[in-house]
Amino acid sequence: MSLSSSGVATSSPGRAQPLRVRVAARRPVAERVEEFVLTAVSDDPLPAWSAGSHVDLVAPSGVVRQYSLCPADPGVYRVVVERRADGRGGSVSVHDDLAVGDETWISLPRNHFALTRALEYVFVAGGIGITPILALIDEARSAGRPWRLLYIGRTRAEMAYVDDLVSAHPDHVIVHESRVSGRLTLSDALSGSARGTAVYACGPAAMLDAVADACAPQPAVDSFTERFTAAIAESVPNREFELSLAMSGVTLTVPEDRTILEALDGSGVVAPSSCREGMCGTCETGVVSGEVDHRDAVLSPEERAENESMMICVSRCTSGRLVLEL
Repeated sequence: MSLSSSGVATSSPGRAQPLRVRVAARRPVAERVEEFVLTAVSDDPLPAWSAGSHVDLVAPSGVVRQYSLCPADPGVYRVVVERRADGRGGSVSVHDDLAVGDETWISLPRNHFALTRALEYVFVAGGIGITPILALIDEARSAGRPWRLLYIGRTRAEMAYVDDLVSAHPDHVIVHESRVSGRLTLSDALSGSARGTAVYACGPAAMLDAVADACAPQPAVDSFTERFTAAIAESVPNREFELSLAMSGVTLTVPEDRTILEALDGSGVVAPSSCREGMCGTCETGVVSGEVDHRDAVLSPEERAENESMMICVSRCTSGRLVLEL
């Protein structure tokens, strides 16, 4: 089985979903939040991964969603899924239809949120954003670096693993329940960070923007974020542009109301894709020429400035003509 460019499961293994897995166990870890333990259907263990990695998972409905990997035994994956009624139905399908013993497909792990070397770490998690943070905390502890966690949620009952974290690390974890204590001022909570501190945050966009704003004026304090949705700021209005594919020789027009990926779909050109929201990196494509308006949440500012690749599900062209390595 694989995924078509529309994200619907098809019948043979493909680039985006090469691993067949079975649900070995599942359990609730907070209100509307379930933990799933995945093992390989074959006799081989699942591949090793690094802290900050995520996988694509095919829900029974065929929708593909990205989930961070949480610490688990070697060869086994653990993902945590929050049931979100306001999404495309992937989390609802996983909650309602993926039972212990069922099989599905996942991608190989990808990492856009790896831990950089730093003198010390501050981790900020908003709700389900705790999931990639768990493995990052383990790595920071293994490196012997000072760390602390600021865990923010509406109520304690909605915060996965909160009691385990507080019990295991009482001097390192601060829990903030916004429904009880009101909105947290992150500029105050992060002020005075020591030089050489790396702040890692995952959660809602407003929280991540506040973390970046709080860190920006502090000398030698860097922030790294992972978003639930891409920060797609339309820096310039959408305009029609010409798209040429260097390897296949195809030339087509991308209208202002369609993405590059949608234009390729309509022209019968198959390109790998998964989330279609600028989040997962599956559709990253090399740029031969043309100026790119990057709108993804994958590439770093340095990578965007190099103009060597782009996420064709959300990013566009500002130079009138774009040539891609397809």
